[in-house]
Amino acid sequence: MFRIHLRVVLLVVLLAGCATPRDYSLYRAHYPKSILVLPPLNESTDVGATYGCLSTVTRPIAEHGYYVYPVAVVDYFLKQNGLPSAGEMHQVPLSKFREILGPDAVLYVTVRQYGTKYQIINSRTVVDAQAKLVDTETGLLLWEGGVISEQNSAQGSILDVVTALVGQAISQSTDAAHEVARLANGQLVIKPNGLLYGPRHPKYAQP
Repeated sequence: MFRIHLRVVLLVVLLAGCATPRDYSLYRAHYPKSILVLPPLNESTDVGATYGCLSTVTRPIAEHGYYVYPVAVVDYFLKQNGLPSAGEMHQVPLSKFREILGPDAVLYVTVRQYGTKYQIINSRTVVDAQAKLVDTETGLLLWEGGVISEQNSAQGSILDVVTALVGQAISQSTDAAHEVARLANGQLVIKPNGLLYGPRHPKYAQP
């Protein structure tokens, strides 16, 4: 008789570290009201990393009290103006973003790991992202942080092997990392050491 064993572990680590208080003095001195998020740089081996992360980043930032420029519109606009890749978009001078689109700050994201690895009866999905928020008027770094979100699953029987293989086929067709990216983006902006609450949030400007 085989018994089914299923273990799912969800791990989120804020790389900034929860124990060390962050200095928000520059952030408060140049408090942004609007944020433009550029398509992330992709250092992973998964070609879907850039837009897998980009598609889930707007909501947590907006819920934190900021106006976030529609990422699909920004992406389309920049591509139509001769910048077809995230790397080229990240090279645009801040003054140009401020002059043409008017954001108070730009969020630059780099995805270091993204995707799922399968090992017969288990899988490991990881999203590792770094981000920095830069003031468009002064070029000052207002905030930076990072997050690793990891989901592991393991099975312990022959029946589980079959279940795992079916799950792998489904995950490969639906991008399992997309949901992990959603969690990662949410954790990236929340306290401690995340973004301060924006002007549209009830806790704006609170310590």
